[in-house]
Amino acid sequence: MNKNNLTRRQFLTTASTGTITALASGAIPAHGNITKKASKLAILGGQPVRTERWPSWPISDKTEEKSILAALNSGRWGRSGVEMVSDVEKRFAKLMGSKYCLLVHCGTHALHTSVHVLGIGGGDEVLVTPYTFVATIDVILLEDALPVFVDIDPEAFQMNPDKIEEKITENTKAIMPVHITGGVCNMDKINAIAKKYNLKVIEDACQALLAEWRNKKAGTLGDLGCISFQSSKPLTCGEGGAILGDDEETMDRCYSFHNFGRRKGKFMTRDRGDYPILATKYRVTSFQAAVLNAQMNRVEKQFERRAKNADYLTSRLNEIPGINPRKDYEGTTRTAYYAYAFRYKKEHFNNLPRKKFLSALRAEGIPCSSGLGTIGSTSTPMNREGLIEDALNSKSFQKIYSRQRLKKYREQNHCPESDQLCKEVAGFSQSLLLGTKRDMDDIANAILKIYENRDILAKPQTP
Repeated sequence: MNKNNLTRRQFLTTASTGTITALASGAIPAHGNITKKASKLAILGGQPVRTERWPSWPISDKTEEKSILAALNSGRWGRSGVEMVSDVEKRFAKLMGSKYCLLVHCGTHALHTSVHVLGIGGGDEVLVTPYTFVATIDVILLEDALPVFVDIDPEAFQMNPDKIEEKITENTKAIMPVHITGGVCNMDKINAIAKKYNLKVIEDACQALLAEWRNKKAGTLGDLGCISFQSSKPLTCGEGGAILGDDEETMDRCYSFHNFGRRKGKFMTRDRGDYPILATKYRVTSFQAAVLNAQMNRVEKQFERRAKNADYLTSRLNEIPGINPRKDYEGTTRTAYYAYAFRYKKEHFNNLPRKKFLSALRAEGIPCSSGLGTIGSTSTPMNREGLIEDALNSKSFQKIYSRQRLKKYREQNHCPESDQLCKEVAGFSQSLLLGTKRDMDDIANAILKIYENRDILAKPQTP
């Protein structure tokens, strides 16, 4: 191989630490954009790559204040009869390219409402990924249904569509693709399978606001789509959620379910009383709608900034051995970047444990975490979390499901690709991507600095 044609990743992989140190000192001519000096790591007492503060989140200005004051002064703080809520629903539906939108109190309520309204209950199975936030699984179990876990695509981190059909049984009623970290599942394959087996598709797009599959927004590609406006999300009102759909009757039932079961629309008649269905209260407040209305004014501009910075950062990280950013499917036309996620392959860092790598990265001034990028404090995949056994051992599940069925369910509950990802994944919040190109260089340079000092950092430190 011609040394002059080596990529940075290839050069760093083949070069020894001594070679890199010699290069850094000027004894060997610099190659490409490799840092001039592999300086002492901050975690070992050196100067950090970055000392400046990162962009804060959430972002607000006088627009939010004005909108909230309008809601406050109206004297109508709930949902009932408040035009602001319905106006925001119409505005958000237009933004997303959906016929209908229903605002609810949070993304979890959006998911729960969707599962319930589509008739999923005791004895049923829903195909879902183990690599997700707990809410995705909670809502299935709360309806006494079984979440059947489909392993992930190791590069996209999404549910692997090629592993779906082997999990389908006579009890399967729905597929719940989760567009994790802002990417999009392969919806061509998922929808084709759903059509073949007559299954419902509920999109958990809580992390994928404005992401697109073949120029259609995530959350508008199935029977129902669910969005979150929780405080860490790129469009936020602290807590909030939305259900998107094109079928009027289904959306009317969603409205009814989130409003104590009260009648809604032309599909519910008075012969069943004022509360024709069993339901709950998941209503949004006018204050939540007011904040969303203001936040939507800047959401597209922020989206574009994240995407531009993420693309540049990916180009930098692709040159560092052992750092493998999450990849999108070919059909993804926009990526949302709720979190920027990558695999950390410790074998390229002299087997430096991920925990120590992340500690060193934080010391360099780069906020980062394991788990789902920045979504949780645990690296445990959902199929191995305690809530599964808690549900299976509950009175309702013991009555609904036979011992043989639960035994088989436990035996088949294995997702090795997800297990491996949870041991390797690292990432950071979308707010870092609202910075500058120089900020992205700080992230890449900090990781490169750790890589160049991997021999020293991987050694046991003397007291």
